[in-house]
Amino acid sequence: MQTSLEFLGTATTLLRLGPFTLLTDPNFLHRGQRAYLGKGLFSKRLTEPSRQPYELPELDAVVLSHLHGDHFDRIARRELDRGLPVLTTPAAGRKLRSWGFGSARGMTTWETHELVDGDWRLGVTAVPGQHGPGIARHLMPPVMGTVLELSRAGGAPWRGYLSGDTLCRPWLREIVERTGPLDAAVLHLGGTRALGLLVTMDGDQGADLVTLLRPAVTVPVHHDDYTVFRSPLSDFLRACDERAVQTQVRTVARGATIPLAAGERAGGQE
Repeated sequence: MQTSLEFLGTATTLLRLGPFTLLTDPNFLHRGQRAYLGKGLFSKRLTEPSRQPYELPELDAVVLSHLHGDHFDRIARRELDRGLPVLTTPAAGRKLRSWGFGSARGMTTWETHELVDGDWRLGVTAVPGQHGPGIARHLMPPVMGTVLELSRAGGAPWRGYLSGDTLCRPWLREIVERTGPLDAAVLHLGGTRALGLLVTMDGDQGADLVTLLRPAVTVPVHHDDYTVFRSPLSDFLRACDERAVQTQVRTVARGATIPLAAGERAGGQE
């Protein structure tokens, strides 16, 4: 069952899952441009994305964890096909529809949207997340994680998790309790700080979440693209090494593609 991730930058990826192609958290700002984060806050981009919207393949859907300027920016708003299904939070769905994205769908927690292609099925399930600590969560936009379940008649499913901009919380264990074991997880890291508060996982919290959810493969993203990111990838790799976490950590460079199955290497089968 073919599953792969192409990394464009920040949390923007192209997921090729069987016959389906998904775009996640579209952020196409160029190096030096600023993303608006709300509440009068901006952050400057430090890296260049590997693709622009005109270079994208044909898409089946966009998965958007939340509506922040480093996850859905002004280039995406201007240049993405407004007929594309965008699966996101209810708040983001309402805003996107007001911008002309008529197929944006706001999903409540544990709601599943299904894509079908012949005997292939891809379930997209909205799962919990928390983008800020304590009362500060009310200052941040609602965020969702996503579980993707790819199946084909007669075969075992592949299951992947997109964390979204969440902090690690013990109650996230419910994700695997309700949806089943994870073949892969894509974690938004970076230790983002806003007004002095940690609002995305740093390296230690990322390792905590891996320990909690136990995915077979873990891909860290969202860790070096903006000035608000304070915890580099090395923090996460160190924490995973110190704790001997039971996962295959696969790092990916912008523009590169990696497989998401535990038994595969970037260059082919193990």
